[in-house]
Amino acid sequence: MRAEISFGKSLIGILLVGLAAASCTTSKPAATAANTKTKQGQPAKVTFNYTAKDRDCLQRAMYFESLHSDEDGYMAVGTVVMNRLTSGAYPTSICGVVAQKRQFAPGVMTREVKPQAETELASAADAILVKGARHPAVKDAMFFHTNGLKFPYDNMHYVTVAGGNAFYEKRDSNGMLQTPPPLPSYEVAMNYVPGESMLPPQFEALIPSAVPVPLPAPDPMSTASTGQMRITAPVTAPETLPVTSVEPEPGMPIAIPTPRPAYDSVMLRESLPANGG
Repeated sequence: MRAEISFGKSLIGILLVGLAAASCTTSKPAATAANTKTKQGQPAKVTFNYTAKDRDCLQRAMYFESLHSDEDGYMAVGTVVMNRLTSGAYPTSICGVVAQKRQFAPGVMTREVKPQAETELASAADAILVKGARHPAVKDAMFFHTNGLKFPYDNMHYVTVAGGNAFYEKRDSNGMLQTPPPLPSYEVAMNYVPGESMLPPQFEALIPSAVPVPLPAPDPMSTASTGQMRITAPVTAPETLPVTSVEPEPGMPIAIPTPRPAYDSVMLRESLPANGG
């Protein structure tokens, strides 16, 4: 009897250990799946390139459009610039956005910025470009006008007033944005590109479309002179000499002209988008 009771206890113990081991085994994949889901949920950032010129364009827009006000006004205008840049409906560079015709203040690219404002402008530009900061009240606004003006349009959804300007979003009667929405700041990465290219923004360098075939070096004595030829008397062709073809002797070097490739025979290599305007 005691042997049967002991055997029963041993059997129950084995079953309990097996259930515990099974529960531990099934819990680990659940934790792994949760971690995988968390990693997949992180959005990839969209990278925009900017140069020192783009930074200057951003500061100019903030300065002249905010009526030389303060950092709050600078950040509001700067947020509109970044909203346009990341919306896909405007130029793909900061200078392209700021210099677009009939959009920002006249002379924004050429007028003088007072030295007294440089410190606050630099701070606001660094906050936007380096830290990814935005004016929280501007939201998705891509438009503004001087505060106090009135317009008879019913799609102007005002969100805030800053730096002497009233900022608004264009929305339809159902409250939907009428413009492509900008990317939120946490999905945007700004990449600084030092230096500026002298070529158009979308191109970097001229590269020949085909690799030239190496040719033997011509004999200097057989090449044509690059100097101007002076003719002192009329030249007439002799009438008595028969016309014969001259074949080169074996081993005689032949001068082969290598003309400079025309501009149309090269292709332009794409590069990172750079500053516009």
